Amino acid sequence: MKTLLAALMILSPCPAFAAVGCDLNDPDRDVARLFQGYTGYKTRYLSIKDQGGTTLLARVEQRLGDKFQGIYETIDVPYTVYEILKGKERVGWIHGVNQKGAYGGIQVFLALDLEGTIRGFYFQKLTSRQAKKLRSAEFGRQFEGLSLKDLDKAPIKNPAPEAEKDFRAALRGVKKNLILIDEFVFSREAQ
Repeated sequence: MKTLLAALMILSPCPAFAAVGCDLNDPDRDVARLFQGYTGYKTRYLSIKDQGGTTLLARVEQRLGDKFQGIYETIDVPYTVYEILKGKERVGWIHGVNQKGAYGGIQVFLALDLEGTIRGFYFQKLTSRQAKKLRSAEFGRQFEGLSLKDLDKAPIKNPAPEAEKDFRAALRGVKKNLILIDEFVFSREAQ
């Protein structure tokens, strides 16, 4: 019976859609690269649905200046937040989001200090003809030192003008990332 059910699911003409989260591929390696001297990390799984539902979704979309859409942006998408530790002391956060680019999904990860300032920018996944230019250290360094309040004013230069859609998707991914980490972590800690 299980075999028949599995075969029917595979052969079904209707694809199964589910919320798509964004986890680090190799958390031990990636955390060590983004936070030298760390001694551990805790992983939290959060969703807009569980943290505030439609009220939170409306607030996030208002702050983003855009509506959520597609499988990367549903109310029940699980977001993984990594709390970075040095001993028992928290030293920062890592958070990633999925974003639709011109040729497929983009995964934008940020390493943040305790005030929400970007200390590292990382594309875990980037399907683009200009991926090499967009992954360049020079492009990533433009985000370092920025917080959510600085992002819209920052003169981020596109290293690949021929990939404007992917550049805009990366900027939206960074902004969405900062808004979500603010809603999930920083705003809650201030209460």
